[in-house]
Amino acid sequence: MACLSPSQLQKFQQDGFLVLEGFLSAEECAAMQQRIGEIVAEMDVPLHCRTEFSTQEEEQLRAQGSTDYFLSSGDKIRFFFEKGVFDEKGNFLVPPEKSVNKIGHALHAHDPVFKSITHSPKVQTLARSLGLQMPVVVQSMYIFKQPHFGGEVSPHQDASFLYTEPLGRVLGVWIAVEDATLENGCLWFIPGSHTRALVLIHGEVVHKSKQNLSDHSRQAYTFHLMEASGTTWSPENWLQPTAELPFPPLYT
Repeated sequence: MACLSPSQLQKFQQDGFLVLEGFLSAEECAAMQQRIGEIVAEMDVPLHCRTEFSTQEEEQLRAQGSTDYFLSSGDKIRFFFEKGVFDEKGNFLVPPEKSVNKIGHALHAHDPVFKSITHSPKVQTLARSLGLQMPVVVQSMYIFKQPHFGGEVSPHQDASFLYTEPLGRVLGVWIAVEDATLENGCLWFIPGSHTRALVLIHGEVVHKSKQNLSDHSRQAYTFHLMEASGTTWSPENWLQPTAELPFPPLYT
């Protein structure tokens, strides 16, 4: 039940990532897609909050640094958009459901479907087999990678945004909700992976994805765990636990 073998553990330590094929069922992936469809259909984003999500680091820091909507999203479900989807007044130039880059950063806390996936027995078993003593969920995102203009994500390390002392305490869990291929912007360290593959991502491994120029989206659900035992979460991180939402323990 999602317990890693010694050889898988060794491979993860060696490569900084590990692909687990068929981790979720087709039904679990379909449930996430259906729920996201409902969330997007109900989305009501004020004009001044229509934030285009940039993947180029300088633009990102400039845009996000000045955007309270982004910086205060750690304990909420909020919407971030692809570049070029609004006119100068903030009206949609493309159908709203095709405009969203990602939804973040607290689906795991506020939505029952994503909460149940995040805290599922198999995810808990996986975390225990990695030796995590007191893992907490620090953030979650649903990434759309829209067809034709889903943006490139430049090479990065998650630990640089989610910094801890000591390092090595942050783990990314990336779940392909749809087929991830070379054409639609898969993670660069997967040579054409498949639906339902779960990918473990070490906080310090460098990874990226290319622009999606295909006709198909590449939806994924991803969340980050931190080993809370003996770890200091940097007060400099943009994402901070709040009184309303302290980082929830993974183990239930």
